[in-house]
Amino acid sequence: MNSIPTIDDAQWQQLIQSTAEHFSDVTIKQGFQYFKLGRVRSTDTGEDGVIDAEVQGKELYRVRLNWNSLEDSECSCPVSKDCKHIVAVMMAYAQALGRSVHALANAHAAGFRSAVYAGQAAEEQRLRQAESVNWREKAEQLAEQPISAWYELFELCTASLGANANNSFYVKNALSSLHHIKPPLPAALDPLYELNAHLFVLGKLLKQPNAWASSGTYLGYHTHIAADQLLRVIGQIMAGGLAAAEAEAYRPRLDETLNRIRQHMLVEPRNRKYYAHTYIQFWLHWKRPLHPEPAAYEDELRHLQAAEAELGTALSKTHWLIAQGLMHFYLNRDDEALAAMEETRHQGDLPAGPILHFFQVLYNEAQWERLKRWLIRLGPMLESNITDHMRGYHAYWQAVVEQSPDALGDMWDTLRKMLPYSMDIYQEALIYYGEWRLWIDLQLSLKKEPLQFRVSELQPIEKNAPELLLPFYHQAVERYILHKNRDGYKAAVKLLKRLAKLYKRLKRQERWDLFITGLSVRHSRLRAFQEELRRGKLLS
Repeated sequence: MNSIPTIDDAQWQQLIQSTAEHFSDVTIKQGFQYFKLGRVRSTDTGEDGVIDAEVQGKELYRVRLNWNSLEDSECSCPVSKDCKHIVAVMMAYAQALGRSVHALANAHAAGFRSAVYAGQAAEEQRLRQAESVNWREKAEQLAEQPISAWYELFELCTASLGANANNSFYVKNALSSLHHIKPPLPAALDPLYELNAHLFVLGKLLKQPNAWASSGTYLGYHTHIAADQLLRVIGQIMAGGLAAAEAEAYRPRLDETLNRIRQHMLVEPRNRKYYAHTYIQFWLHWKRPLHPEPAAYEDELRHLQAAEAELGTALSKTHWLIAQGLMHFYLNRDDEALAAMEETRHQGDLPAGPILHFFQVLYNEAQWERLKRWLIRLGPMLESNITDHMRGYHAYWQAVVEQSPDALGDMWDTLRKMLPYSMDIYQEALIYYGEWRLWIDLQLSLKKEPLQFRVSELQPIEKNAPELLLPFYHQAVERYILHKNRDGYKAAVKLLKRLAKLYKRLKRQERWDLFITGLSVRHSRLRAFQEELRRGKLLS
C-alpha cells in the first residue's frame, strides 16, 4: 500500500461496527483465514478511502474496498458484495495502520459495545484536538528544551498510531507526525532533531510486542525491513555532519543524544546492529570531529566501565567491548583496543562493520604502518563474514602495499593464515600482483577446471606467462576425455583449441603437432571424441 491514510479512534470504532453490520460472523472468520494465509496480494490506496487490491481465491479476484462506506465495496468474485475477500483486504488495511486485526475478526462479539466505544472515541478525539494545540505550543519551544522533552512530545503526537505496528507503514506515519510538528530550528539543531526523531521511531518499532519471533531476539520480516530502512537514513543524517561553530552551543543535547544511543546499545542483543552501528557512526561523523580532545574519549570510557556494574547480566558484552575498543583506538592505545576487539571472539562472531570502521579511519588519516598492524591482527576476525567484507579488507591491503611495498610479504602471510575463508581474495591478489605460478599451482592443487574461468580472467597469464597454462590445460583435457561422454569431449576440444593458440604463441608448433597426433591415436577407439576433433578442425 502506498501513502496509506490514517484513521482516528472514532473512525476505527465505526469501521468495526460497520463490519459487524455488513458481514456475517462466518464471512468475517473466513476473511480472517484468507488474511492470515497471505492471500491479499497487491494493494493500492486511491482517493477518498478507496483501496484497490487483489485476493487469491479459486482465482485471482479484484477487490475495491471503500472503508468509509462498506456497502459500496465490490469484489469480482461470484458473491460480489459483502464477501470474505473484501474482509481480508480490510484486515490487511487495518494491519498496515497498526490497528488490531483481531478487533475486526471479533466485530460481532464487540458489536454490543460499539455505541459506547464510539462515544468514548469521539470524546477522545475532541481531547486530542485540544491537545494538538498544546503540541504545537510545545513544539515552538523545542530549540530551548532538552532532548528528554523532545521525546515526551514525540510520545504524545504518535500515541494515536497504535501500539501493535511493526512495519514500514508505521514508520512512515510516525515520521510524518514528527515532521508535522517540527518548528523552524537553527542549522545545527536541525540534523539533531532529525536524528532523534528517527531514533525514537526505531525504538518504538523494536519494542512492538509482535516484532519478535518465538526466540524473542530475532525480528520479524517486516520489522526487519523497516528497521534497516531507518538505519540507512540515520547513517545518512549523521554523514552530513554538524557545523562546529554552531553545534558547540548545543553540546549538552549532543551528549544527551549520545547517552540515549549508548544506553540502547549496551542492552542490544548481540545479533542486532542498530544501536551499535549508530554509536560508531555518531562518534565518526559528529562527536569525534567536534570534540577530538582525549578527555572526551576518557569520559566515554568511564561511562562504559560504569555500565558493567549498573547493567549486570543485561549488558551486551560484545557491543560493550567494541565501544571500549573504539575509545582506546581513538586514544592511539592500540594494544588495549586490539585486546578488547579480540576478546569479543569469546562472545561469538565479531560484526564486520566495526572492523572495517577502524580500517577506514586509518586509511583516511594515511596511517599506513598502523593500518598494516590492524589488518594483520583483525583480519582473522573477518573469517566468517561474507565475501563483500573480504573484498573491502583486500582493498585496504592494496592501499598499504602501494604506499609501502615491503608490506607485501605481511599481506601474503596474513591471507594464507586466513585460508580457506580468504580463498577468493587470495586468488585475486595472486593475479593482481603477478604471482602467476603460485596461482596456477593453487588451481592444480584444487583440481579446478580451466573452463570454470572466464577468458578475461586468464588473459593476464596468457599475456605474461603463457607457458604456465600448459600443464593446467593439459591435465584438464585428460580429465574431460575420461568422462567418456559427448559433453566431456566437447569440453576437451574447446580447451584443445586454446592449447593450439598457446603453442602457436610460444612458437612451438612442432610440439603441438606431435601432441595432437599422439592424443588422437591414443584415443582412436573413442569415435565420438574423433568426431568432435574433426568438427573442431583439430584433425584433417
